[in-house]
Amino acid sequence: MSNHKIIFTGPVGAGKTTAINVLSDITMVSTDEVASDMTRNRKVATTVALDYGVMNLDGKERIHLYGTPGQERFDFMWEILTKGSIGLILLVNNARPDPFRDMHFFLGAFEEYLDQNKVVIGVTRMDEVMQPTISDYHLQIECSGRKFPIFAVDAREQRDVSLLIEALLYTLDPGMVC
Repeated sequence: MSNHKIIFTGPVGAGKTTAINVLSDITMVSTDEVASDMTRNRKVATTVALDYGVMNLDGKERIHLYGTPGQERFDFMWEILTKGSIGLILLVNNARPDPFRDMHFFLGAFEEYLDQNKVVIGVTRMDEVMQPTISDYHLQIECSGRKFPIFAVDAREQRDVSLLIEALLYTLDPGMVC
C-alpha cells in the first residue's frame, strides 16, 4: 500500500476542517476547542493542533489529509505537519476583509516549503462575496512571480475539494489519477 500526505492550511474560517471531513473515508480526528480569542468573533470552535482524515484511492493508495491550525500563534504546528508531505492546499476565505493579505501571508509562511513542494489554492465563500474574482487572485499570484492553480471551491462539496486534490496530484505527476 502506498501512502501520501497532503496538508490543508489557511486562515481561521477558510474551510480546512470542513474540507477534510467531506473527503475522509474515516471519522475525522479533530482538535477543535472553544475559541477563546478574537477567533470567537468568527466561529465557536477552532483547530488548535491538527485535523486528520484519510482518503482511500483505488484500494492500493491512501492520502493522509492533515489540516493546520489557522491561527498564527499555533504556527509551530505548521512545520511539524508539513514533514513528509507531498504538497499543500491553501484555502482562502473570500469573505474575509483582505483575502489577498491572508493568501500572501500563508504563502510567505510556507515559502521555504514551497521552494521544494507544490501548492494549489482554493478560494472559499465566493458565493457570499464575489469580489475579488478568481482572475484577481491569478493576477496577485502572477505579480508575486509565481504560478499556482487557483479554484473557487465550496469546502462543503466533496466534488470541489476533490478537484483541489486532483489538481495537486496532477502538478506533482501528470500521470497520477484519483
